[in-house]
Amino acid sequence: MQQSKSKPIIFILSIDTEEEWDWSGAFPQHNADVNNVALLPSFHKHLAALGLRPTYLVDYAVADCPTAASTMREIIAKENCEIGAHLHPWCNPPYFGPATDESSHVVNLPKEHVSQKLNLLMQRIEEQFSVKAKSFRTGRWGIDSTVIKLLAEAGITVDSSVYPFYSNDYFSCIGAPSLPYWPDLASPLETSSQRDLFELPVTVGFNRPNFSMWNDIHSKFATPPYSWTRFNGIAWHTNFLRKQYLCPELSAPKDMLSLCETVINKDYPVLHMYMHMHSSSLLDNNNSLLGNRNAYEFICESISEVVKTLSEKYALDFCTLSEAAIKLQQQTEQENT
Repeated sequence: MQQSKSKPIIFILSIDTEEEWDWSGAFPQHNADVNNVALLPSFHKHLAALGLRPTYLVDYAVADCPTAASTMREIIAKENCEIGAHLHPWCNPPYFGPATDESSHVVNLPKEHVSQKLNLLMQRIEEQFSVKAKSFRTGRWGIDSTVIKLLAEAGITVDSSVYPFYSNDYFSCIGAPSLPYWPDLASPLETSSQRDLFELPVTVGFNRPNFSMWNDIHSKFATPPYSWTRFNGIAWHTNFLRKQYLCPELSAPKDMLSLCETVINKDYPVLHMYMHMHSSSLLDNNNSLLGNRNAYEFICESISEVVKTLSEKYALDFCTLSEAAIKLQQQTEQENT
Protein backbone atom coordinates (compact mmCIF):
# COMPACT_ATOMS: atom_id res chain seq x y z
CA MET A 1 0.00 0.00 0.00
CA GLN A 2 1.59 3.25 -1.13
CA GLN A 3 -0.56 5.61 0.91
CA SER A 4 -0.47 5.72 4.69
CA LYS A 5 -1.70 7.62 7.70
CA SER A 6 1.16 10.06 7.17
CA LYS A 7 -0.14 11.22 3.79
CA PRO A 8 -3.76 12.43 3.98
CA ILE A 9 -6.16 11.53 1.20
CA ILE A 10 -8.72 14.19 0.34
CA PHE A 11 -12.28 12.87 0.63
CA ILE A 12 -15.18 14.73 -0.97
CA LEU A 13 -18.92 14.07 -0.89
CA SER A 14 -20.94 16.02 -3.46
CA ILE A 15 -24.73 15.85 -3.50
CA ASP A 16 -27.02 16.81 -6.37
CA THR A 17 -29.64 18.66 -4.33
CA GLU A 18 -32.74 18.64 -6.46
CA GLU A 19 -36.40 17.82 -7.00
CA GLU A 20 -37.84 14.32 -6.90
CA TRP A 21 -40.00 12.71 -9.56
CA ASP A 22 -40.69 9.47 -11.36
CA TRP A 23 -37.76 9.17 -13.77
CA SER A 24 -39.88 7.05 -16.12
CA GLY A 25 -42.32 9.94 -16.56
CA ALA A 26 -42.16 13.47 -17.93
CA PHE A 27 -39.64 15.99 -16.66
CA PRO A 28 -41.17 18.30 -14.04
CA GLN A 29 -41.03 21.95 -15.04
CA HIS A 30 -43.06 24.54 -13.15
CA ASN A 31 -44.29 22.51 -10.16
CA ALA A 32 -41.42 20.29 -9.07
CA ASP A 33 -41.63 18.58 -5.67
CA VAL A 34 -38.68 19.03 -3.31
CA ASN A 35 -39.96 17.13 -0.26
CA ASN A 36 -36.65 15.28 0.04
CA VAL A 37 -34.94 18.46 1.28
CA ALA A 38 -36.77 18.03 4.60
CA LEU A 39 -34.52 15.02 5.26
CA LEU A 40 -31.29 16.89 4.65
CA PRO A 41 -30.83 18.41 8.16
CA SER A 42 -30.76 14.98 9.81
CA PHE A 43 -28.71 13.61 6.93
CA HIS A 44 -26.25 16.48 7.28
CA LYS A 45 -25.98 15.79 11.01
CA HIS A 46 -25.08 12.19 10.18
CA LEU A 47 -22.43 13.32 7.70
CA ALA A 48 -20.99 15.85 10.14
CA ALA A 49 -20.65 13.16 12.81
CA LEU A 50 -18.44 11.27 10.36
CA GLY A 51 -16.38 14.40 9.77
CA LEU A 52 -17.62 14.95 6.22
CA ARG A 53 -17.94 18.44 4.73
CA PRO A 54 -20.49 17.90 1.94
CA THR A 55 -21.02 20.07 -1.09
CA TYR A 56 -24.70 20.55 -1.90
CA LEU A 57 -25.05 21.29 -5.61
CA VAL A 58 -28.41 23.04 -5.54
CA ASP A 59 -30.71 23.31 -8.54
CA TYR A 60 -33.31 26.00 -9.27
CA ALA A 61 -36.27 23.99 -7.98
CA VAL A 62 -34.71 23.79 -4.52
CA ALA A 63 -33.38 27.34 -4.45
CA ASP A 64 -36.73 28.77 -5.56
CA CYS A 65 -38.85 26.90 -3.00
CA PRO A 66 -39.24 29.00 0.19
CA THR A 67 -39.48 25.98 2.49
CA ALA A 68 -36.57 24.12 0.91
CA ALA A 69 -34.43 27.25 0.81
CA SER A 70 -35.11 27.88 4.49
CA THR A 71 -34.03 24.33 5.30
CA MET A 72 -30.83 24.75 3.32
CA ARG A 73 -30.07 27.98 5.17
CA GLU A 74 -30.24 26.05 8.45
CA ILE A 75 -27.60 23.66 7.09
CA ILE A 76 -25.42 26.48 5.76
CA ALA A 77 -25.44 28.06 9.21
CA LYS A 78 -23.49 25.04 10.52
CA GLU A 79 -20.52 26.31 8.46
CA ASN A 80 -19.36 22.81 7.54
CA CYS A 81 -20.58 22.53 3.96
CA GLU A 82 -20.54 24.29 0.60
CA ILE A 83 -23.38 25.41 -1.64
CA GLY A 84 -22.72 24.93 -5.34
CA ALA A 85 -24.91 25.11 -8.44
CA HIS A 86 -26.62 22.30 -10.35
CA LEU A 87 -28.34 23.09 -13.63
CA HIS A 88 -31.45 21.07 -14.52
CA PRO A 89 -32.61 22.63 -17.82
CA TRP A 90 -36.18 21.34 -17.51
CA CYS A 91 -37.04 23.14 -14.26
CA ASN A 92 -34.72 26.12 -14.57
CA PRO A 93 -36.20 29.24 -16.20
CA PRO A 94 -36.41 30.72 -18.71
CA TYR A 95 -38.29 27.99 -20.54
CA PHE A 96 -38.03 27.40 -24.26
CA GLY A 97 -40.69 24.76 -24.83
CA PRO A 98 -41.48 21.30 -23.46
CA ALA A 99 -38.59 19.37 -21.91
CA THR A 100 -37.36 16.37 -23.88
CA ASP A 101 -34.67 13.78 -23.23
CA GLU A 102 -32.39 15.64 -25.63
CA SER A 103 -32.98 19.08 -24.11
CA SER A 104 -32.54 17.69 -20.58
CA HIS A 105 -28.80 17.54 -21.29
CA VAL A 106 -27.17 20.94 -20.89
CA VAL A 107 -24.67 20.22 -23.67
CA ASN A 108 -27.52 20.02 -26.20
CA LEU A 109 -28.86 23.51 -25.55
CA PRO A 110 -28.06 26.64 -27.57
CA LYS A 111 -25.46 28.85 -25.91
CA GLU A 112 -27.98 31.62 -25.22
CA HIS A 113 -30.34 29.20 -23.47
CA VAL A 114 -27.57 27.89 -21.22
CA SER A 115 -26.38 31.42 -20.48
CA GLN A 116 -29.82 32.65 -19.45
CA LYS A 117 -30.59 29.59 -17.32
CA LEU A 118 -27.19 29.67 -15.63
CA ASN A 119 -27.49 33.37 -14.84
CA LEU A 120 -30.91 32.92 -13.23
CA LEU A 121 -29.70 29.90 -11.25
CA MET A 122 -26.64 31.75 -9.94
CA GLN A 123 -28.77 34.77 -9.10
CA ARG A 124 -31.38 32.72 -7.23
CA ILE A 125 -28.75 30.89 -5.20
CA GLU A 126 -27.13 34.17 -4.19
CA GLU A 127 -30.51 35.70 -3.30
CA GLN A 128 -31.61 32.76 -1.18
CA PHE A 129 -28.36 31.74 0.49
CA SER A 130 -26.21 34.90 0.42
CA VAL A 131 -23.39 32.97 -1.24
CA LYS A 132 -21.97 33.10 -4.73
CA ALA A 133 -21.67 29.53 -5.98
CA LYS A 134 -18.12 28.56 -6.94
CA SER A 135 -18.72 24.88 -7.72
CA PHE A 136 -20.97 23.39 -10.39
CA ARG A 137 -22.26 20.22 -12.02
CA THR A 138 -24.47 19.88 -15.06
CA GLY A 139 -27.71 17.96 -14.68
CA ARG A 140 -27.29 14.50 -16.24
CA TRP A 141 -23.53 15.11 -16.55
CA GLY A 142 -21.45 16.14 -19.53
CA ILE A 143 -19.49 19.25 -20.46
CA ASP A 144 -18.43 20.98 -23.67
CA SER A 145 -16.54 24.12 -24.65
CA THR A 146 -19.67 26.29 -24.73
CA VAL A 147 -20.80 25.33 -21.24
CA ILE A 148 -17.40 25.45 -19.57
CA LYS A 149 -16.64 28.90 -20.99
CA LEU A 150 -19.96 30.16 -19.62
CA LEU A 151 -19.08 28.68 -16.22
CA ALA A 152 -15.77 30.50 -16.17
CA GLU A 153 -17.49 33.75 -17.14
CA ALA A 154 -20.03 33.24 -14.32
CA GLY A 155 -17.27 32.95 -11.71
CA ILE A 156 -17.38 29.17 -11.25
CA THR A 157 -13.93 27.96 -10.21
CA VAL A 158 -14.58 24.21 -9.77
CA ASP A 159 -16.58 22.04 -12.16
CA SER A 160 -17.58 18.42 -11.54
CA SER A 161 -19.47 17.54 -14.71
CA VAL A 162 -16.97 14.99 -16.03
CA TYR A 163 -18.16 11.44 -15.42
CA PRO A 164 -15.16 9.17 -16.13
CA PHE A 165 -15.65 6.18 -18.42
CA TYR A 166 -19.20 7.20 -19.34
CA SER A 167 -20.88 8.07 -22.61
CA ASN A 168 -24.41 8.21 -24.00
CA ASP A 169 -26.13 9.32 -27.19
CA TYR A 170 -25.46 13.00 -26.46
CA PHE A 171 -21.96 13.24 -25.01
CA SER A 172 -18.92 11.24 -24.02
CA CYS A 173 -16.46 11.52 -21.16
CA ILE A 174 -14.34 8.67 -22.52
CA GLY A 175 -10.72 9.72 -22.62
CA ALA A 176 -11.08 12.46 -20.02
CA PRO A 177 -8.61 12.44 -17.12
CA SER A 178 -9.96 10.58 -14.11
CA LEU A 179 -7.79 12.68 -11.81
CA PRO A 180 -8.41 16.39 -11.09
CA TYR A 181 -7.06 18.66 -13.82
CA TRP A 182 -7.12 22.10 -15.43
CA PRO A 183 -9.36 21.63 -18.50
CA ASP A 184 -8.83 23.21 -21.87
CA LEU A 185 -11.79 25.58 -22.22
CA ALA A 186 -11.88 24.87 -25.95
CA SER A 187 -11.73 21.09 -25.40
CA PRO A 188 -12.64 20.37 -21.75
CA LEU A 189 -11.74 16.69 -21.76
CA GLU A 190 -8.11 17.70 -22.30
CA THR A 191 -5.68 19.47 -19.97
CA SER A 192 -4.37 22.99 -20.50
CA SER A 193 -2.40 25.82 -18.92
CA GLN A 194 -5.44 27.97 -17.97
CA ARG A 195 -5.88 28.51 -14.24
CA ASP A 196 -9.39 29.95 -13.95
CA LEU A 197 -11.49 26.78 -13.65
CA PHE A 198 -10.53 23.41 -12.15
CA GLU A 199 -12.14 20.07 -13.05
CA LEU A 200 -12.75 17.59 -10.24
CA PRO A 201 -14.21 14.34 -11.66
CA VAL A 202 -16.08 11.88 -9.48
CA THR A 203 -14.35 8.60 -8.63
CA VAL A 204 -15.24 5.80 -11.05
CA GLY A 205 -13.17 2.83 -12.13
CA PHE A 206 -12.82 -0.94 -12.07
CA ASN A 207 -11.60 -3.60 -9.69
CA ARG A 208 -8.52 -3.91 -11.91
CA PRO A 209 -5.95 -1.11 -12.17
CA ASN A 210 -5.64 -0.40 -15.91
CA PHE A 211 -8.93 1.51 -16.07
CA SER A 212 -8.73 2.65 -19.69
CA MET A 213 -7.96 -0.82 -21.02
CA TRP A 214 -10.67 -2.49 -18.97
CA ASN A 215 -13.18 0.18 -19.92
CA ASP A 216 -12.49 -0.55 -23.59
CA ILE A 217 -13.16 -4.23 -22.95
CA HIS A 218 -16.23 -3.55 -20.81
CA SER A 219 -17.67 -1.18 -23.44
CA LYS A 220 -17.05 -3.61 -26.28
CA PHE A 221 -18.95 -6.38 -24.53
CA ALA A 222 -21.81 -4.04 -23.61
CA THR A 223 -22.92 -3.63 -27.24
CA PRO A 224 -23.63 -5.92 -30.21
CA PRO A 225 -22.23 -8.09 -31.62
CA TYR A 226 -20.41 -9.05 -28.42
CA SER A 227 -23.13 -8.38 -25.85
CA TRP A 228 -24.77 -11.75 -26.57
CA THR A 229 -21.88 -13.42 -24.75
CA ARG A 230 -23.05 -11.84 -21.46
CA PHE A 231 -19.37 -11.40 -20.65
CA ASN A 232 -19.91 -8.35 -18.46
CA GLY A 233 -22.52 -10.11 -16.35
CA ILE A 234 -20.39 -13.21 -15.93
CA ALA A 235 -17.32 -11.09 -15.17
CA TRP A 236 -19.28 -9.19 -12.53
CA HIS A 237 -20.64 -12.26 -10.74
CA THR A 238 -17.26 -14.00 -10.75
CA ASN A 239 -15.53 -10.79 -9.62
CA PHE A 240 -13.24 -11.00 -12.65
CA LEU A 241 -14.18 -7.50 -13.79
CA ARG A 242 -16.46 -5.00 -12.10
CA LYS A 243 -17.15 -1.41 -13.03
CA GLN A 244 -17.33 0.41 -9.71
CA TYR A 245 -18.60 3.80 -8.60
CA LEU A 246 -17.90 5.71 -5.40
CA CYS A 247 -21.65 6.23 -5.16
CA PRO A 248 -24.06 4.61 -2.68
CA GLU A 249 -26.81 4.51 -5.31
CA LEU A 250 -24.76 2.47 -7.75
CA SER A 251 -22.31 0.37 -5.72
CA ALA A 252 -22.44 -1.65 -2.52
CA PRO A 253 -20.02 -0.67 0.26
CA LYS A 254 -17.69 -3.58 -0.53
CA ASP A 255 -17.41 -2.44 -4.15
CA MET A 256 -16.88 1.19 -3.16
CA LEU A 257 -14.13 0.09 -0.78
CA SER A 258 -12.59 -2.10 -3.47
CA LEU A 259 -12.54 0.89 -5.82
CA CYS A 260 -10.97 3.09 -3.13
CA GLU A 261 -8.21 0.55 -2.53
CA THR A 262 -7.52 0.34 -6.25
CA VAL A 263 -7.26 4.09 -6.77
CA ILE A 264 -5.24 4.59 -3.57
CA ASN A 265 -2.78 2.02 -4.89
CA LYS A 266 -2.69 4.10 -8.07
CA ASP A 267 -1.70 7.10 -5.90
CA TYR A 268 -4.92 9.03 -6.36
CA PRO A 269 -4.72 12.06 -4.04
CA VAL A 270 -8.49 12.35 -3.76
CA LEU A 271 -11.60 10.20 -3.34
CA HIS A 272 -14.74 11.87 -4.70
CA MET A 273 -17.93 10.19 -3.52
CA TYR A 274 -21.08 11.48 -5.13
CA MET A 275 -24.78 11.33 -4.56
CA HIS A 276 -25.41 10.85 -8.30
CA MET A 277 -26.60 10.22 -5.50
CA HIS A 278 -29.40 12.70 -5.70
CA SER A 279 -30.85 14.13 -2.53
CA SER A 280 -34.15 12.63 -3.73
CA SER A 281 -32.68 9.16 -3.21
CA LEU A 282 -33.18 9.69 0.51
CA LEU A 283 -36.92 9.17 -0.04
CA ASP A 284 -38.38 5.68 -0.32
CA ASN A 285 -39.36 4.69 -3.87
CA ASN A 286 -39.11 8.19 -5.33
CA ASN A 287 -36.12 7.61 -7.56
CA SER A 288 -35.65 4.70 -9.92
CA LEU A 289 -31.90 4.68 -9.20
CA LEU A 290 -32.60 3.52 -5.66
CA GLY A 291 -36.25 2.55 -5.36
CA ASN A 292 -36.07 0.59 -2.13
CA ARG A 293 -37.59 0.94 1.29
CA ASN A 294 -35.56 2.45 4.09
CA ALA A 295 -33.54 4.36 1.49
CA TYR A 296 -32.40 6.94 4.04
CA GLU A 297 -31.03 4.31 6.41
CA PHE A 298 -29.46 2.38 3.54
CA ILE A 299 -27.54 5.40 2.26
CA CYS A 300 -26.44 6.51 5.73
CA GLU A 301 -25.18 3.03 6.56
CA SER A 302 -23.35 2.71 3.23
CA ILE A 303 -21.54 6.02 3.65
CA SER A 304 -20.69 5.21 7.27
CA GLU A 305 -19.21 1.83 6.38
CA VAL A 306 -17.02 3.28 3.65
CA VAL A 307 -15.79 6.25 5.67
CA LYS A 308 -15.17 4.32 8.90
CA THR A 309 -13.37 1.47 7.14
CA LEU A 310 -11.11 3.82 5.20
CA SER A 311 -10.44 5.93 8.31
CA GLU A 312 -9.04 2.88 10.08
CA LYS A 313 -6.31 2.56 7.45
CA TYR A 314 -5.77 6.03 6.03
CA ALA A 315 -5.70 9.66 7.09
CA LEU A 316 -8.71 11.23 5.37
CA ASP A 317 -8.91 14.97 4.83
CA PHE A 318 -12.61 15.81 4.47
CA CYS A 319 -13.17 18.76 2.14
CA THR A 320 -15.83 20.53 0.14
CA LEU A 321 -15.32 20.75 -3.61
CA SER A 322 -13.77 24.21 -3.45
CA GLU A 323 -11.59 23.34 -0.47
CA ALA A 324 -10.36 20.22 -2.24
CA ALA A 325 -9.57 22.15 -5.41
CA ILE A 326 -7.43 24.64 -3.50
CA LYS A 327 -5.52 21.92 -1.65
CA LEU A 328 -4.94 19.86 -4.79
CA GLN A 329 -3.65 22.91 -6.62
CA GLN A 330 -1.30 23.67 -3.73
CA GLN A 331 -0.05 20.08 -3.70
CA THR A 332 0.70 20.25 -7.41
CA GLU A 333 2.58 23.53 -7.02
CA GLN A 334 4.67 22.09 -4.17
CA GLU A 335 5.50 18.98 -6.19
CA ASN A 336 6.62 21.12 -9.12
CA THR A 337 8.95 23.31 -7.04
